[in-house]
Amino acid sequence: MAKQPDPARRSQRSRQAILTAARELVSEVGFAKLSIEAIAARACVGKQTIYRWWPSKGAVVLDAFLALSEGGPEHDLALPDTGDLEADLKTVMRATVAEFADPAFEGPVRALNLEIINDPALAAQYREKLAGPVDEAKKERLRSAQKAGQLAAGADLDLALELLYAPLYQRWLLRSGPLTPQYADALVDAFVKAMRP
Repeated sequence: MAKQPDPARRSQRSRQAILTAARELVSEVGFAKLSIEAIAARACVGKQTIYRWWPSKGAVVLDAFLALSEGGPEHDLALPDTGDLEADLKTVMRATVAEFADPAFEGPVRALNLEIINDPALAAQYREKLAGPVDEAKKERLRSAQKAGQLAAGADLDLALELLYAPLYQRWLLRSGPLTPQYADALVDAFVKAMRP
């Protein structure tokens, strides 16, 4: 007797094909020119299949980026904790700067950020699925530094993250200077000096 196809497996293959197509296309044509029709054609699925899982192309693109880390070692959001806050933050900030300077990352993420700015529902999804969990992992590392006496005990950790990351985002967003390891180190040095007990 012939084996029946597994619909769940077929759905998962379709979902992966859609997410891959969305990532590829947003890199190739940019967000403004990206369409659900193009994603469906590239993924070899019908438009209705995409709309069954996502309400908009912004939601597809967000999930496409989230899917990059699903199941991989980077899915564990914990930051390094060697006991040396400055060294750990330099490791993280250098990796962040390298990622933001990578053309394969930059174009799609700029497009996604534009959509997040203009779509409150997508912005809420972004905070819930990505920004919130990532910020919580960062704050957990800062709490560890507070317990070790490396960071002011009463520091507002939300503000601390803004002090550390906002200059990087501004430089990236406005293209006002190079994103280098030296810049990452300078941000950490200023942060540690400002936030030490």
